Amino acid sequence: MAIYEEKPHKLSELEEEQANETEAVVNELEGQRVFGREHYEFWLISSIALAWSLFQLYIVLEPVNSTITRSVHLSFAMVLAFLIYPMFKKDYFLRKIRWFGYMFATLGLISAGYIAFMYEELALRPGDYTAVDIFVALFAIVILIEAGRRVLGFALSLIAIIFIAYDLLGPYMPELIIHKGASLNKLAGHMYLTTEGIFGVPLGVSAGFVFLFVLFGSLLDKAGAGEYFINLAFAMLGKYRGGPAKASVVASGFTGIMSGSSIANTVTTGTFTIPLMKKTGFRPEQAGAVEVASSTNGQLMPPVMGAAAFIIAEFLGMAYTDVIFAAFIPAFVSYFALFYIVHLEALKLGLKGMHDEDLPPKWKTFVQGIHYLVPIFFLLYTLMVLRESAASAAFNAIMLLMILMVVQHPLKAVITKQKLTRDIWLSGFVDILAGMISGAKNMVPIAIATALAGIVVGSITLTGLGQVLLEVIETLSGGNIFLILILAAVISLILGMGLPTTANYIVMASLTAPVILILAQDNGFLIPAIAAHLFVFYFGILADDTPPVGLAAYAAAGIAKSDPIKTGIQGFKYDIRTAILPFMFFFNPELLLISGVDELNPSNPAGWIWITNPVDIIVIFSTALIGMLAFSCFSQGYFITKANVIERFIFLSIVPFMFLPKIVESFLNLPTHYISYAIGIGIFAMLFVLQKAKDKASKVSVHESEL
Repeated sequence: MAIYEEKPHKLSELEEEQANETEAVVNELEGQRVFGREHYEFWLISSIALAWSLFQLYIVLEPVNSTITRSVHLSFAMVLAFLIYPMFKKDYFLRKIRWFGYMFATLGLISAGYIAFMYEELALRPGDYTAVDIFVALFAIVILIEAGRRVLGFALSLIAIIFIAYDLLGPYMPELIIHKGASLNKLAGHMYLTTEGIFGVPLGVSAGFVFLFVLFGSLLDKAGAGEYFINLAFAMLGKYRGGPAKASVVASGFTGIMSGSSIANTVTTGTFTIPLMKKTGFRPEQAGAVEVASSTNGQLMPPVMGAAAFIIAEFLGMAYTDVIFAAFIPAFVSYFALFYIVHLEALKLGLKGMHDEDLPPKWKTFVQGIHYLVPIFFLLYTLMVLRESAASAAFNAIMLLMILMVVQHPLKAVITKQKLTRDIWLSGFVDILAGMISGAKNMVPIAIATALAGIVVGSITLTGLGQVLLEVIETLSGGNIFLILILAAVISLILGMGLPTTANYIVMASLTAPVILILAQDNGFLIPAIAAHLFVFYFGILADDTPPVGLAAYAAAGIAKSDPIKTGIQGFKYDIRTAILPFMFFFNPELLLISGVDELNPSNPAGWIWITNPVDIIVIFSTALIGMLAFSCFSQGYFITKANVIERFIFLSIVPFMFLPKIVESFLNLPTHYISYAIGIGIFAMLFVLQKAKDKASKVSVHESEL
């Protein structure tokens, strides 16, 4: 993939240089086997992946029982997990699939597919489990834990083991978390033979919605949209201060629509942006950190949100489009603030933009790939305006995208007056097959993660762990809402260091989100349930660049040739602005475009009062953005020029005026919360004047010293 066609000699060499490195970084982090076309394993894995994608498209046209769908979905994921991911990340296991790899794949197919194979018989005797049922259930749990270890690392598998141990050893637990315990038969049946555990809501969402959106993103990437977004970002922003870094932010935001994975996002755009950032003056760890911060924040971006948007909707029983509506302002405020932080870094380093001759032409670049925007806008239109189901909207967008992929190469050939060869006619179909195979491979970690996380969800319903956690957290926090939120944030960060974002969200949403809501209500805070769910989701995302385990930081450091710990620390500094947003959701739900909650039934989404007035939405967005920019100036210690300690804390003082206007109104006895906004904007303007004068005086001093 070249960044743009007009100047291939400038960047195609860079691409060639980085391609092998990038692949090595990804393989090292994810531990996947990679086979060339000359190996039969390549064709075997590709065939299974293609079959999975075709199955997922088929069930949209011809719906299948949801339990059978989940069983087949997990069966495909288990087979691919054991074929793609080796038992250990050593050459002996990486070079080829050994006999025991095929054995595990077969056992994974049998254990995960048992529900589909035996569905009618199990439905006729609900709860009346045979010895074979129990044996298969226990065996399936063990196989799933091993698949999770291979695909996701040991963290999530260990958490599943701990929860299973807690279920079985309840009577022997400390008094604070004691329970009556569950028999092996009851545990096996609950976790595997019902929809309360492994085959519960998370896996159902993975099978029903997430796969289609991941497939859409993969097809979009194979069509050439990833290259287009990078080209467009460089064309529009490359000439400005720190242009490659700003392009990285924008390109990662677009890529977030496609990937939903911070590591994939980092590698996709970082291959090109990180070397260019270094070339324009960013230190290696800064270049890597900008890409990490951009890529992790890509998971905040609607409509996919790292697959969590669909699960939030299912957990809360609300429309998927309402989740997108609520998440819109925080996501874009956070992204614009990151863009501003990059600008501040460029100012601090005294960087210049790239030369025009090194950049693709703006208009031509935009027009060349404008057709890639059509399926994206079509998807958003069918979701937000026509209010189609997520599965239906994604399926229709995929069909439109496939048509575009088939016709784009012949049309380009006609426009450029090239000869229409057989290869040109077939290239679109080849891209579609590659996209379907890639999409299925990308789904393996998500499907395994949601299945394993189902064990945690099942443990909560089996043992009543939610009530136990409520008492534990209330005891630790003393009932203080601030301590409750800090505890939840820290736990999310720690768990997120070893878990994929989706799995981290499911675990935390099951364990702590209900506790947060209950304790908040006990403390007099009547808040919408989505605030608690987005809270743990945001902190789970931040874990991807939190040392010492942040995998996105390791991926970026591998490309930047920088220290991964330093890169992670720098990335966390850039992302610290995102950490304040979730706290604001609780004390100002208007950031989620919710103006109030039905006091009679606060957990009911139908009782939330949505803000739909465009003027109100613009005011909320603008003031939140000003508050976030002020916080960025505080964290970076820079505005127009370097800010001293006093100025930095004055910037920090702007934040509550912008984010918490009604609390400020009550605290200062103001006649209206709009005065809070006015005060914050006034302080910002005052700092602008002071910084401008300081900058002018500094330049005069430098000029006089030169004379």
